[in-house]
Amino acid sequence: MTETELKQNSALRDAPIGVFDSGVGGLTVVREIIRQIPNEKIVYFGDTARVPYGNKSRETVTRFSEQIVRFLRTFQVKTIVVACNTASAYAMEALERDCDIPVIGVVKPGARAAVSATKNGRIGVIATEATIGSQIYTRYIQELKHAVSIYGKACPLFVPLVEEGLLEDPVTDEIARRYLTELIDIDIDTLILGCTHYPLIRSTLGKIMGPKVTLVNPAYETAQELRRMLGRMELLNEEPPKLGSNRYQFYVSDKAEKFMTFANSIIKYGILSAKTIHIEKY
Repeated sequence: MTETELKQNSALRDAPIGVFDSGVGGLTVVREIIRQIPNEKIVYFGDTARVPYGNKSRETVTRFSEQIVRFLRTFQVKTIVVACNTASAYAMEALERDCDIPVIGVVKPGARAAVSATKNGRIGVIATEATIGSQIYTRYIQELKHAVSIYGKACPLFVPLVEEGLLEDPVTDEIARRYLTELIDIDIDTLILGCTHYPLIRSTLGKIMGPKVTLVNPAYETAQELRRMLGRMELLNEEPPKLGSNRYQFYVSDKAEKFMTFANSIIKYGILSAKTIHIEKY
């Protein structure tokens, strides 16, 4: 469906936004969407049975992502937000090719924000092993501004720490300090939180990096990009959803009760339930 056709389909304005992640990290994107475009309905899927994605192959992450998109499409969503850096790095090309609705990832908005923020041209990226290995941030940043140095650091333990709710814990502090020391030593002035789980430990990361380093949150930047895109395509929902409508729906592939408890601590909007579905059927 072309952008013109989407504009002409006014019924799509009331359709929900589909968002997915490997687990709970994508809730940081949902939180920003709720803050910045509050009239929108959201259907979220967290692949809690198969988290983390960061240590899996491109083929596996792409297959998982395609299954999830097929599930989200059953809700007649008007756009898909890939709220996972690893899936954005590995699966975006396939998803954009196969979808007739807009698909937005979290990498490009974060890269643009980092280029705007840096003063000394030294940008750090912390992410999963897959995202760092893909070099996707390096490619996007250097397309925008070639005379920039990018330093990537894989931080694989951050995702399980966040998934276990250890957001403010001495163990998380110690691991973060070990990961980040080399980035401090090379004098970066901008750090991309290149996994949507990482904003949940932003205070720890900021404390270790110090006030001279700007932390870029791709979740915030992605919500900004989404708002601009929906506005350009005349798909912004201009009125709040009616009372009684399923404004925010949450689905997971495992451990719905644990997910719901964690989600309610992140998004202060009264998540009523999360349902478990068998994603392999899609």
